Amino acid sequence: METLLLSCYTVTSALGRGLEATRAALTACRSGLRRCDFDDAALDTWIGRVDGVEEVALPPGFAACDCRNNRLACLGLAQDGFLDATRAAIARHGAQRVAVLLGTSTAGILATELAYRRRKADGGLPDDFNYRGTHNIFSVAEFTRKLIGAAGPAWVVSTACSSSAKVFADAARLIGSGLVDAAVVGGVDSLCMTTLYGFNSLELVGPQPCRPFDPGRGGISIGEGAAFALVERAASPPEGAVLLAGHGESSDAHHMSSPHPEGLGARRAMAEALTRAGLRPTDIDYIHLHGTGTPANDSAEARAVRALFDDPPPASSTKGATGHTLGAAGALGAVFCALALTDGLIPGSPGTRTVDPASGLPYVITPRPARLRHVLANALGFGGTNCSLVFSRVEGKA
Repeated sequence: METLLLSCYTVTSALGRGLEATRAALTACRSGLRRCDFDDAALDTWIGRVDGVEEVALPPGFAACDCRNNRLACLGLAQDGFLDATRAAIARHGAQRVAVLLGTSTAGILATELAYRRRKADGGLPDDFNYRGTHNIFSVAEFTRKLIGAAGPAWVVSTACSSSAKVFADAARLIGSGLVDAAVVGGVDSLCMTTLYGFNSLELVGPQPCRPFDPGRGGISIGEGAAFALVERAASPPEGAVLLAGHGESSDAHHMSSPHPEGLGARRAMAEALTRAGLRPTDIDYIHLHGTGTPANDSAEARAVRALFDDPPPASSTKGATGHTLGAAGALGAVFCALALTDGLIPGSPGTRTVDPASGLPYVITPRPARLRHVLANALGFGGTNCSLVFSRVEGKA
């Protein structure tokens, strides 16, 4: 496939707002998880909550879109000069030639939860509740598109935890087909009672901060986050730039919630991403694992990696730092890979105490410097919907 430039990117999570706060936390191997203090959730678990979302004021004209998910999107878009970069891209290419492709899983469902508490005597939702601008899955793309002034194709992918990785693949297809010249891609997912109690009912959340690939791992820690990237063609990308080099997608078709125990779908997604990038497994210098911290998911992903890589490269998961941000996880992973490439630092795994020997992976607990050229990121969704992305760093000419 045609390699595409990540000309600008940003991330906001429990680690902080923007790239510099995130860099500092990753370098220090710091976790942003805290004991659950969201709304009135009476759960013995830990979460990755973004501070300040409640205080975000949407710009004038966006009152109909006011919900936690769009406030988090607004907070994320305001970091690292991203709004200026996207508006400059629109000026270069034209509004019709810039797409907005985002991933989310629960969108603004919290707005419905809060409205339900105020339902009328006849059981109906209050008159001021706006489904389209809040709970509707397309809401975050509609909000983002209007905020930046884009007028090209726009959609939201909602395939659980692979959602915001898949939009990178969608952007590559749209740009490759000539329909657009650039795309704003990313993911936003915010805390709500549905996910907290839903995953608790599945017995997937743990009473301790999540510990990916640890033999004592006991479940996920739900988080929230927003990550965005501007993807464009680049005839001569500068040295050190980060490229989207390949993508691969698959479906396990195995179970409604559990991954295939051998990780067959994950392996297919990784293999397809490598093929599109024109790379061999031995070319990959680091793998950003999905690594949720549940026994089944980590085990299946480890099997998939070992099946494809005879000698697996260093790998780690950042879920112990941010929590599992669900539909935003793929985009967060993409930005973490971009930072790893530009900074030459393999992120560690806060919360993981020892590496499960059954994984058979050279799992990295403590951050360490490394010269990275090609990295792979996994986003393996609920029910076996998978996406893998390959990112590469532009090397200087010899």
